Amino acid sequence: MTHTENDFDVLVIGGGAGGSSAAISLATNENEDKPKLRVALVERHKLGGTCLNYGCDPTKTLLNTARLLHRSHQAARYGLQLGAVGFDWNGVVAHVERVQKEVLEGTQAQARQHLEQQGIKVWLAEASFVAPHEIKLKNKESEQTIRATNIIIATGTRTAELPIEGLKETGYITNVEAVQLPKLPDRLAIIGGGPIGVEFAQMFRRFGVDVTVLEHSPTLLSTEDQQLAQALSKILAGEGIRFETGIELQKVERDSRSGKRLTFTRENHALENLVVDEILLAAGRAPNLEGLNLEAAGVETNAEGIKVDKNMRSSVPHIWAAGDITGGLQFTHVAEAQAQTIAHNITAKEPQPFDDRVIPWVTYTDPELAHVGQTEEQLQKAKIEYKVSLMQFSKVERAKINDETAGMVKLLVGQDHKILGGHILGAGAGELLAPIVLAMKAELPVGQLASLILPYPTLGEAIKQAAGQI
Repeated sequence: MTHTENDFDVLVIGGGAGGSSAAISLATNENEDKPKLRVALVERHKLGGTCLNYGCDPTKTLLNTARLLHRSHQAARYGLQLGAVGFDWNGVVAHVERVQKEVLEGTQAQARQHLEQQGIKVWLAEASFVAPHEIKLKNKESEQTIRATNIIIATGTRTAELPIEGLKETGYITNVEAVQLPKLPDRLAIIGGGPIGVEFAQMFRRFGVDVTVLEHSPTLLSTEDQQLAQALSKILAGEGIRFETGIELQKVERDSRSGKRLTFTRENHALENLVVDEILLAAGRAPNLEGLNLEAAGVETNAEGIKVDKNMRSSVPHIWAAGDITGGLQFTHVAEAQAQTIAHNITAKEPQPFDDRVIPWVTYTDPELAHVGQTEEQLQKAKIEYKVSLMQFSKVERAKINDETAGMVKLLVGQDHKILGGHILGAGAGELLAPIVLAMKAELPVGQLASLILPYPTLGEAIKQAAGQI
């Protein structure tokens, strides 16, 4: 086939972690048997996607700043004399913007230039299918139609709207606005007690905001091992965060005192009111499918997003999907891994399935809550026999030295001595999880972790000691 200016081997829709990863991998793929691929990428808003602009990077930067502020207030306990410690919110936001720029390796214009230097044609426009291989690109300046042999959809998700009376009319913010607020509210209600909700709760609380978390489920962090989730809940409550679980939010309305009133009920159906200055909605995500006109391409979808097979291929063989838009685990590292699977499958003779057997994730509170594999609740429901090993950080020398003894390591081990689940609540839990992830990926018996020789004193010894108990 002879290419015209608007013909491409691959078009990627979405410039977030998954989309850009796939585009770069395909554009830089060197294959002596095949000519270099012509790759294009279209992004309707900002390169870097949700994670860089409104999610992972800005929120973790804010959490780290809040952690430093929290530690500074405890300076006297270590014999340090810092005097009065405060913060400048405008300076905090400016720091977040600097970090985002560093991660992006420059401005949006520089990020685009970097992609183009890899041989990728980049458009900032809305993409809409007009046929299975044809996509219309439209922005304020122009409108054109391009063709692509393969198409990768990586448009991500957004905060899901909730059908609560008065919520939309009263107004609320999402993670998008929360990371760049011009002013902190005095009182904040967070709807949703999942990872996003509890991370923002601790961050805002440490900056002096009166925070209440409203959660429909009877527990917070319902996908986590509940022993560790409940331990974290107690730590967060000890910092002054109010948690209301097992509630039904009835309505939201403007309060006469220029606030926002939330009315909710408990199991006994008693009505309660909560008046705040702002509401943060953090209860679920919805796929970004609007405007794509997937019907024109015949791509099948469901409530969670685009249906894909084990190779990340949609119902249309030449159209692929990666990341949050597929409705699976919504993490940046998953999106990048799925994108790499697609890049391989587009260029290889034999496709390979996406390996989702060992996927770790972290809730970036302080202390962090990290896990990989199954929880006790899941194993019990599946009637799988297992053994449990717990190692409290209060018994680990390095944790005592660092004065970070909250939390524990929990290993769940099967009858064949393979690790079924690893859970860590503690400082740097996301980093500490790595050897457990490797052991599960390589299907190593737990004894291999117990036999490690680790430097003393380190927090990693908690993993070794937990494995040794089994």
